[in-house]
Amino acid sequence: MGVLPHHSPLLTTLKFGIVRVRKAGREQLFAVAGGVAEIQPEIVTVLADAAEDVDEIDLARAEAARRRAEEALAHVEPGNVERILAIEASLRRSNLRLEAARRYRGRADRSPRPMGEE
Repeated sequence: MGVLPHHSPLLTTLKFGIVRVRKAGREQLFAVAGGVAEIQPEIVTVLADAAEDVDEIDLARAEAARRRAEEALAHVEPGNVERILAIEASLRRSNLRLEAARRYRGRADRSPRPMGEE
């Protein structure tokens, strides 16, 4: 979803993904692991469960976290639904961080491209 100035008020949930912030001709990208966003005509507020600047993601650390989550998932008790969900969320976060860093690293702080020129 894109939000332009003077947007109608909106409250929405955020899934795992990329939040692109454009301000004064600059762009910053964040990997966001859920949360909520409140859009007002003059301001957007994002309350993320977890967020990390794409250019600051440590690939080795994210890869190690992914491997740990995969290993934990392989050895968790099948009936332990709460633990399975926690491990799956950790795995999604790790995969998001890896994908974001590989795909978007170095694209922040540049002039925004017109829509559709990703």
